[in-house]
Amino acid sequence: MVQLAVLIAIMLILAFTPLGYLRIGPLAISLMTIPVVIGAMILGPAGGAVLGLVFGLTSFYQCFAGDPFGAALVAMNPFFTFLVCIPTRTLMGWLSGVIFKALWKIDKTKTVTYFVTGLLGAFMNTLFFMSTLMICFGHTEYLQSMNATGANLFMFAVAFCGINGALEMPMSCVVGGGVAKAVSVALKKNAATEEK
Repeated sequence: MVQLAVLIAIMLILAFTPLGYLRIGPLAISLMTIPVVIGAMILGPAGGAVLGLVFGLTSFYQCFAGDPFGAALVAMNPFFTFLVCIPTRTLMGWLSGVIFKALWKIDKTKTVTYFVTGLLGAFMNTLFFMSTLMICFGHTEYLQSMNATGANLFMFAVAFCGINGALEMPMSCVVGGGVAKAVSVALKKNAATEEK
């Protein structure tokens, strides 16, 4: 429970300071996936889902707190904006925990699993967010106008995912995987010390 509270506190600091979202044009690259995947690996799928929910709630809040892209989505359809922000992040957190548990059973090194889960957590965040965004808002004039190249909207989404993924996925892989591995080792040592 303490680990969950600490990770939520870190997420709130990231969410309400410029540290959590790197702005690139109207969109934001999120570092919020990192504590979510760390929690999913340490606390399991339920912990990952709770942290994903916190990520989604803070993301939804940003839509009302000055994020121009989020504000535009809320103005078009608040319910769809809710769907884009909250269920996608909750699912990402839960699935990160499920994937970690599944990989843990087959990973002989007990190390690779951390980095693969970190990478896949960021990938799922981008995939779920962009897929839901395209389903809910792809037909809107606002999203169509963001596609300045005139290419089809699907290719615009793929290009955005590539840019977003190129930044989010390596950070989540290295930082999320490294921190989760270190915390797991520390927790095991602490548990062994307490048993003596």
